Amino acid sequence: MNRSTENGDPRFIPFARPSIGAGEKEAVLRVLESGWLTSGTCVETFEEAFRAYLDVPFARALNSATAGLHLSLEAAGIGKGSRVLTTPYTFTSSAEVLRYLDAHPLFVDIEPDTLNMDPEKSADLLREHAGEISAILPVHLAGRICSIEAFVELSRRYSIPLIEDAAHAFPVKRGGRYAGTFGTTGVFSFYATKTITTGEGGMVVTEDPDIAKRISVMRIHGIDREAWDRYTTKRTRAWEYDIVDAGYKYNLTDLAAAIGIEQLKKAEEFYRRRREIAGYYHEHLCGLDFLTLPEPSQEHSWHLYIVRLRPETLTLDRDAFAGTLLEKGVATSVHYKPLHLMSYYRGLYGFKPEDFPVSLEVFRNSLSLPIYPGLTDDELEQIVDAVITTGTAARR
Repeated sequence: MNRSTENGDPRFIPFARPSIGAGEKEAVLRVLESGWLTSGTCVETFEEAFRAYLDVPFARALNSATAGLHLSLEAAGIGKGSRVLTTPYTFTSSAEVLRYLDAHPLFVDIEPDTLNMDPEKSADLLREHAGEISAILPVHLAGRICSIEAFVELSRRYSIPLIEDAAHAFPVKRGGRYAGTFGTTGVFSFYATKTITTGEGGMVVTEDPDIAKRISVMRIHGIDREAWDRYTTKRTRAWEYDIVDAGYKYNLTDLAAAIGIEQLKKAEEFYRRRREIAGYYHEHLCGLDFLTLPEPSQEHSWHLYIVRLRPETLTLDRDAFAGTLLEKGVATSVHYKPLHLMSYYRGLYGFKPEDFPVSLEVFRNSLSLPIYPGLTDDELEQIVDAVITTGTAARR
């Protein structure tokens, strides 16, 4: 075992590291040599493979999950003045896409155990604002499936669309169904740190053919034909196309899709390793009086492993704890600073920190440990040692 560099300093463990192999490199090279780099047959192949994996009728690839959320809401008819239930304890994409449409987030606080949007508080808001709320947008935070059945029922009861932010939640199931396949649409992320990656990228899945068609058009400037079809066909007047609406530049490239095709083949392998790492953390950190761990769950993709410090037991706050871990060679992150604390949302809606007390308390004390398939057993031991020694030294 060697957990130190030659000069005696601890080996640095980054917070995230993509798992890229020979298959991905060879796939990218094939695309480069093909002469077609943007959206084309590789994107179609990736869409079909992802659709088949989740066993859904339609999958549409995009250049980000943010684009997927935006187009999902646009296709569902969300527009100026619409109000949409979502969580403040998430990355900004979940709410900012509403502002693209001149719609408004109606934030719902989270459950203290799952960190997901609270369905009972959501139901209360729907009763209180019946007829004013146009959609529900829950997030499967960190990869743990939210109370999706409750949100499906609320969606049906109030006849409003359910947009699943499943950016963290591939590939995890509940009752034989994958997260992201319960709602009107499900949106996945292939950002560099996600459970599979294309560098940048996303996917929308749906059972609704009209929504799938709308997303296909709106992801590429509102044009009624794909570029690869216009440029590669031998048909007369192949250049001709129509613009049917003012769309966006949200298409995924073949270069990115080629990586995604190879990553998808490894999705189960990556998932098994993430579960192993979560199990290792639980085994070695469980019982420490200064930590609250995420509950072990089979309904969790383990995109993130979020621990919560118990401030009453420690002389270090969260930021100082993270700084000490960094000195020991372990990079961490925080997921997330709640959106109601951000200056944009605070200024626009007049939020106060205590408006969402659970989100506030969780944020102040939470820390995400590294969790990705490439972590070695030695690195895991170094991470656990760093957490234990830091917490033990700082115990009150």
